[in-house]
Amino acid sequence: MTQSERRKDQQRAARELRAELNESQRDTLAELERYGWQLKFVRRPIFQPSIPVVFDGDRKSWAVLEQDGSLNEHPPFVIREG
Repeated sequence: MTQSERRKDQQRAARELRAELNESQRDTLAELERYGWQLKFVRRPIFQPSIPVVFDGDRKSWAVLEQDGSLNEHPPFVIREG
C-alpha cells in the first residue's frame, strides 16, 4: 500500500468518526483541532450514547466530547496505553 493510499484511508476513517458527532460536538472538535487535538475513536457502550474521545497533539492528554459539546477531561473510565 502506498503512502497516498494510507493517507486516504485515514481521511476516510476520520470523516466516518466525525459523522457520528452531533453539531455541538463537531463545533468543539473544530476548535480543538486548531490546537492540535484529534478525534481518535468513539466508544459505543451498549444502551448509552456514543462517547467521542479526543487526544492532544502530543498524545499526553485525552478527553471526552460530551453530548452538549463540552470537554470532559476527567471521564469515569480509563484508557489503556497502547
